Amino acid sequence: MALVDAYSMGRHLLPALGRHDVECFHVRSPAPDVHLAKLPVPDGFAGDVRHDGDVAATAAVLRGHGVDHVVAAGESGVELADRLAAELGAPGNGMSRPTARRNKYDMVLALRAAGLDHAATIVSADADEVVAWAERTVGYPVVLKPVASAGTDNVVACSSPEQVRATHEKILASTDRHGKPNTVVLAQEFLAGDEYFVNTVSRDGRHHTGEIWRYHKIRSAAGNIIYDYDEPLAPEDPVARTLSSYTHQVLDALEVRNWAAHTEVMMTERGPVLVECAARFGGGQVPELNTRCFGTNQVELFTQAVVDPEAFNRLPGIVYELLAHVRDVSLINSREQGIVPSHGTMAAIRALPSYAHTLMAHPEGHPIPRTVDVATQPGWVFLVAEDPEVIRADYRTLRQIERDYLYDGQPDIG
Repeated sequence: MALVDAYSMGRHLLPALGRHDVECFHVRSPAPDVHLAKLPVPDGFAGDVRHDGDVAATAAVLRGHGVDHVVAAGESGVELADRLAAELGAPGNGMSRPTARRNKYDMVLALRAAGLDHAATIVSADADEVVAWAERTVGYPVVLKPVASAGTDNVVACSSPEQVRATHEKILASTDRHGKPNTVVLAQEFLAGDEYFVNTVSRDGRHHTGEIWRYHKIRSAAGNIIYDYDEPLAPEDPVARTLSSYTHQVLDALEVRNWAAHTEVMMTERGPVLVECAARFGGGQVPELNTRCFGTNQVELFTQAVVDPEAFNRLPGIVYELLAHVRDVSLINSREQGIVPSHGTMAAIRALPSYAHTLMAHPEGHPIPRTVDVATQPGWVFLVAEDPEVIRADYRTLRQIERDYLYDGQPDIG
């Protein structure tokens, strides 16, 4: 098996596949995520292949190693994994409109062609055109974002023509998270409602939902969308069933036929509407924690789809259970700058009754800027308890610790 851009997910996928004696090779795409690519490639790969743009040549190298599956382990690997799988004749995704799995405008066009509800969208290099479109059709706020980036990178809800023009200019002057220049800007209607993400695994066009979480986000004064916390939705909830069904239709429309996907959906007054779909694993995975709370996890489901597709195909459409209450809290540095807290500084958070796990984006002592998006969030804390009120109380305490001293470099003992 080959994993494309496994800088983050590799640490989970390698041991899971290794338990079934699946040998893995790593493929580096030409433009990996500029943040994740700073991470070391996990140990355990049988080889490391750098793709230089020639799909046939890279496929020949993988074929020589006996590779019979190619999987995107990160957003930057989605298109290359599809092309390599097609070249090798390996299980993959449909290739009639492959850019629809990365380009958010092509994604909307695919949904439109399939007759699925979608956000009103325009893509333009002209800010005045975006302003005119917004005022003629969707009104304010209107959401602007790069057409093919990820992780709330430069995603701004604009409330005026002036903010649209300023945000449009900023996006065009920047590169996306994969180091590519933004030549156009995507603008979409602001979808009001509750936002969820649905993590799935597919094999041969059969989709299975492994978890559904509700996002809770906040908007900064500048309009930036910042993650606050996520909580799972019980699988028996009618909303969960609606979201799962709609998501599976989205996967069909985008020709996602194999492997993992992470789909974000807004539940609006008119029903579920796609925010965006990524044909790769959900980020911030803690598989053992998911298994504790849901009885399964996306890595486990993916592994089963690879090594035992017949058993995988017998699974129900919604696979998970809700065995415990859990909240994934995104850390937020509200100051101009700060420092990643030390192990000692984090002691007060680890002492919370519902504390379960921490993921930090950088090592302790690393300088951090004000949080404006996913890339600038210091880390994540998972809270798990049988009583949801315990989690709510611990969440309030955690936010107070953040405000008081967490990113100062030392605890406030005064």
